[in-house]
Parts: sequence; C-alpha cells; structure tokens
Amino acid sequence: MEDTASDVIVVGSGAAGLTAALAAAANGLRVTIVEKADTIGGTSAMSGAGIWVPGNHHAAASGIDDGPADALAYLRAAAPEGWRETEDRLWQSFVEYAPDMLRFVEAHSPLHFDLTDEADPLRDLPGWKSRGRMLSPLPLSLRILGSFGRRLRRSTQPHLFTYHEMIGTDVYHHPVRTSIVLGPRLAWRWLTGRRGQGTALIAGLLKGCLDSGCTILPSTPAAGLETDKEGRVTGVVVETGDGKATLTARRGVVLASGGFEWDPDLLAEYFPGPIDFIASPRTNSGDGHRMAMAVGAAMAHMDQANINSAIPATYDGQPHGMALFYHVEPNAILVDGTGRRFVNEAVFNLGEVLDKRDAATGLPVHRPVWLISDARFLRRAPIIRWYARRDDAWKVHADTVAELAARIGVPADALVDTVRRFNQAIASGQRDAFGRLKAPAGHGRRSRDGLEAIERAPFVAISFNRSILATKGGPRTDARARVLRPDGSVIEGLYCCGVAMANPIGTRAVGAGTTLGPNMAWGYIAGRTICESG
Repeated sequence: MEDTASDVIVVGSGAAGLTAALAAAANGLRVTIVEKADTIGGTSAMSGAGIWVPGNHHAAASGIDDGPADALAYLRAAAPEGWRETEDRLWQSFVEYAPDMLRFVEAHSPLHFDLTDEADPLRDLPGWKSRGRMLSPLPLSLRILGSFGRRLRRSTQPHLFTYHEMIGTDVYHHPVRTSIVLGPRLAWRWLTGRRGQGTALIAGLLKGCLDSGCTILPSTPAAGLETDKEGRVTGVVVETGDGKATLTARRGVVLASGGFEWDPDLLAEYFPGPIDFIASPRTNSGDGHRMAMAVGAAMAHMDQANINSAIPATYDGQPHGMALFYHVEPNAILVDGTGRRFVNEAVFNLGEVLDKRDAATGLPVHRPVWLISDARFLRRAPIIRWYARRDDAWKVHADTVAELAARIGVPADALVDTVRRFNQAIASGQRDAFGRLKAPAGHGRRSRDGLEAIERAPFVAISFNRSILATKGGPRTDARARVLRPDGSVIEGLYCCGVAMANPIGTRAVGAGTTLGPNMAWGYIAGRTICESG
C-alpha cells in the first residue's frame, strides 16, 4: 500500500466509528476507515441494536415530553458516587447532541428508527420516562451495499428478527412457535436479504459512509499513531500484506477500535477473577488503548465494562459467549461461593453487582456465582438446552440440592437453607427476602409474573460469573471528544469515541441501549468537532 492522505482517519468500523466517519464525510471531508478484521461492524453488528437516545424527534412526534434537562437529571441521579465531578460536562454534551445525531443519521443514511415500548429501567429516579428513549432500526436489505454486503460481521443471534420482535414476542421460551407465527415475514426477509438489529444498523451506517465517499479498508490493523514535533497526531501506521504503511490525517484521527476484553494481560489487570464468557469480536484487543497511551493520553474508567448474562456459543469455530437474559425465571436464584443469595435477580444493573470488588484484593466479592433452579427451568428454556451442549462444565445436575452443592463446591447446609427460605417465602405468598416479585418493565424481554418454588428434581446449577460484552475504559476525552493528557491538555488531532474511550456511562447502565446510543452520539460529536476545527 502506498502512503495516502485523508482529512480524517477512523480506526474501527462499529457504530461509533461509522457515525464519526459519516459526520465528517457528509460535511465534505475525505475520510478513510481502517478496520482490523476482514469484516465490518464490530460488536455493534452482533448486537440487538437497541439505542438509548433521550429527547429524540420520534418521541416528540409521539407527544412525549422529553428534553436535555430531564435526561441530564436522570443521568446525574443514576451515576455512581463521585462521577458527576468528572463526567458532568460530557453528560451535558451527550444530551445536547444525541437528538441531533439521530436526525443526522436518518438524513444521511437509509436508516430509519422506531420507538420501542421500553421504559427507562431506573424508574424511581428524577427525569425517568416511561417511553420514548429506546429505539431500534427497521430492517434493511444487505443488497444496498453491493459487494460490501458480504463484509458485514455476522451475529451469534438471528437477525432475521427485528429488535422490536425480539422484545415483543416470547421467542426465548417459544422459538419454534414464534418463528411459525412470523413465518411469512421472516421468509420474505430471507428472500430479499433484509435483516434487522445490529446487521441493519451497520448496513445503514456503512451505506451512508460509502455514499458520502468514505474509503473502507478492512483487514488493515492500526499499529501506531504518527505525531509531529509539537505532539499533534498526524496519521496512523497500519499493517498491510506488503508491510507497514503510514496513512496521513490532515484534520484528525478518531479511535473507535472497541474494548480491550480480548487482551489477556489487560483483562487480568483490570478484571481479575472469574469471567464466564466474552461476547465481542476477538479483534477487540486494546489496540486503540495502547496507541493512545503511546502518545501520552490519560486513561480512565479501565475497570468499567458492559457486563451481562451470557450463554456458551461458537463463533468462527471457537468458543464464544452470546448475551442473553435468562436469570429472571420464576424459579431461579443466584448464589455465590457461600451458597447464599446476594441480590434481587431482576435488578437492572445486575452486572455491576456481579463485578462488585473487594477493596483490598480487587477481586469480585461474589465468586463463584451460580444460578440455581430445577427441572422446570430447562423445560421452559429450549434455547438454554440447545446452547448448553457446547460447554459441559457450564451446567450441573443433581437429584438433591445437597448433592448439587457438593458438585459445585459450595456449603451444602447453606445452599439447602437458601432454597428452603426461598420456597417458604413463596408458600407464604410474600415478596421474597430480596424484594423480588417480577422482572421490572424495560428489562429487555417479557417478564414472568410471580415466583415459583425450586422443588422438582433434577436440580440444576449454571455458572453465572461475569460475562463481558465490551470494556468501557480508555483515553480520557473532553466534552468535544478530544483526547486529553494527564495534565488536562488536549492532544491535538486525536479523538476517541465508543467503548474505546473513558466512557462517561460505565458499568452502571441507564437503559437497555446505554452502550450503542451514547457511542453513536460520541462518534457524531467527534466528527462534528473535526469539521468545526478546520
């Protein structure tokens, strides 16, 4: 590859990076997108593509009163202690520009978003809305991309379904029945190449980028940043089949390279202790983080991540995780290594609880974690039965609760007592000891009202430690997405967005689409800032 020059180079092709590229290219800048993988879309392409965008125009058209003040109040109330002093200016920027981002994306790409019926999950907080902030794209045909249609990263989940269909039907419990009911619609999508969820999101963004003149370079890992004598970032060193080459960026470089969860050293440093699955592409190995550190960037929030429940899957012939909510069944509880419960299983930010750290060791307080249930759990969950075959150690059976405890290495008397107390609460008709009655609204799928006793052999235990969809720490940025040094000064020419940045909304999510919506907004902010800096 010969050395080439662009106005903007974007490292990474997920939703954040493509939105940044589109924002710059649609305003007349020459943009090159470099992607490490031979496929396009990163974790975003694999996702359900629910996006959280407060104050959006679709909500306004539906008569929903929402604005920056309400959204900012909600973010402030939801944030962990101490975050406001470092993140408030970024939150203000997000709530200001997120609605503009959505309008811009729909105006400059074939994407169209529809509201879902999901409420904000943290319903007791100021600024909460019962509807209007969660959206997802309508299906798009991959044929609009020409040869690039074959380049889109595939998902572990069936993107013939839309996000709206996934949350509006009981496909989790009745996949065959749901597929039959939706059969004609799904068949038409198959024949016409139309897909929903993350596939639609990336297809639409990529089409917008291509139509705006962006150059896309897959299979082109970024290896480092070029700087001038003043420390301004002027380009990216990339690896090609012919060796290394330097791509010059006249106006700026945007790091949107995803998380570092597939780097074993970084993962061990910032997330010590048991991890069940990683559900992102293996190319998310911290390249952007190392590049930013090499030019003096301040790093922050490296212990934050999108932590979810997941099940064993296979991806590109290798073990992988697939994100799935399955722990709010009426007869399922979570216990840790003591054999005792420690949480309301239906709490929205369960990942934060699973990741609670011991101040002295940095290890998770609750480890190992097991989901405990009985024979009815597996009968209700054909998807679990299907995927469990991929990992024999993930699921354990026993004829008694005491025997189950022995097999998973927790105190038998404690586990037997825990199950007994849970069953007694149900028999008495009372809310259980952790306040659980049903899964909360806006949890991302249908809840099952009420609780049921754990009493029918065989009893089952499923490993339920942390699973990571994406880390959310990285270079510290200002409210304009510019990367900062430890002294607060700006590294000129360097921008960051998505989960590659020190994400201003960390492990504690504020909605089902907390990751994608803000990531796209920060991509848009980065692209706008570059255009305005000329």
